[in-house]
Amino acid sequence: MNSIERRLASMLSRRWWLLVLRGVAAIGFGVLTWVMPGLSLASLVLLFGAYSTADGIFALASAFAGGGDQDSRWALLLEGLLGIGVGVATFFAPAITAVALVYYIAIWAIATGVLEIVLAVRLRRELPGEWLLFLAGLASVVFGGVIMAHPGAGALSIIWLIGSYAVLFGVALLLLAFKLRRIVEGVIPR
Repeated sequence: MNSIERRLASMLSRRWWLLVLRGVAAIGFGVLTWVMPGLSLASLVLLFGAYSTADGIFALASAFAGGGDQDSRWALLLEGLLGIGVGVATFFAPAITAVALVYYIAIWAIATGVLEIVLAVRLRRELPGEWLLFLAGLASVVFGGVIMAHPGAGALSIIWLIGSYAVLFGVALLLLAFKLRRIVEGVIPR
């Protein structure tokens, strides 16, 4: 394991609460889609834009909170910029068609999932519970692939898929965050 990976693992461990915020945002987004399946397409676009932007901001905060050189945080920076970019784009194009939104979400999910898988693999020796980050990334890639394969699915089924993905992703991040918290509390004396 090189020093870049050790610094990134340390940064994620010290800032475990940012993973909690990302997980809670994902679960909240998912539950809202389950509770309110009759949302109009415009509401779904705005809700997804807000979630993607918030997730991107929290990923950027994780990257900048750790200090160190740029090499140790490129995946988090890229993930954060991608999330913010997709979120902002949804606000500037609220009249987007259902099919375009489906592809938008699918591409975002696949791209962020791949980045999370890469991060988990790079940190497998340094980050306890890295399999949870891998699982979150895999859920994103699978979700995006299913959406890409069936773009013409009804709006209700897309809403349920989006909600299920967000809850699974959020739970995986929460589990990882609390595992890191226990490790940090065991290492850092009170």
